[in-house]
Amino acid sequence: MLGKLYLCATPIGNLEDITYRVLRTLREADLIAAEDTRNSIKLLNHFDIKTPMTSYHEYNKIEKARDLIRQMQEGKNVALITDAGTPGISDPGEELVRMCYDAGIEVTSLPGACACVTALTMSGLPTRRFCFEAFLPAEKKERARVLAELERETRTIVLYEAPHRLVRTLEELAEHFGERRVCVCRELTKKHETVYAATVSEALAYYRENGVKGECVLVMEGKSADAIREEEQQQWESLTVEEHMQLYLNRGMEKKEAMKQVAKDRGVAKREIYQSLL
Repeated sequence: MLGKLYLCATPIGNLEDITYRVLRTLREADLIAAEDTRNSIKLLNHFDIKTPMTSYHEYNKIEKARDLIRQMQEGKNVALITDAGTPGISDPGEELVRMCYDAGIEVTSLPGACACVTALTMSGLPTRRFCFEAFLPAEKKERARVLAELERETRTIVLYEAPHRLVRTLEELAEHFGERRVCVCRELTKKHETVYAATVSEALAYYRENGVKGECVLVMEGKSADAIREEEQQQWESLTVEEHMQLYLNRGMEKKEAMKQVAKDRGVAKREIYQSLL
């Protein structure tokens, strides 16, 4: 009989946020796979959990996953935990989950703390649609590419950032996004939790002056519909009516529908477009 993989959410700061179900699963599992065993042993000792533990992290995620899957194929149940929060969110757990499905191993997730959702709900920004980017790439070109892609993102944007890189990241956000609203959530669920809601430039000035300690989650508003319309208006103004028409014809629109859309874009009556084309 095959074993099972349990994705166990652990606290992101406050130990009281762990669930009864996670505690029971950690006690009953045959093995706990932890991102950092030195960090996780403190959690296990606090709750008097004696289950054997092994390391599973970014640098051994493929080789170790094979070993964990072999043990689950032999009938063992494995509980996966990350340093803090829900496994599989911006950590190597996603690789193990994929490999488990490939091997026919059942996977279940035990819900609990997640910094992304915690910060989003505290931000006061729209939560119906959001874009989670985790940590921005460290490599300069890739980082610039991701930021450029996000410039037209209309959903609320959620980023993770380390304290020593926060000011640099806010500088980049100011350069790419201008005066967007942003909420900087620091030390979530811990004793010194702070939430600083402001514009990007105000947040940048504040943290330049005051510094920052503790891991941060940045929640920034997406691009507004008004800003997109203004940009499109400027784009249309740079085109002739014929070029504007051709843009929609190339997309497969019928001529009448294209004329109607061009008129709408330019804020004029359809007959004006017709006369210009004549």
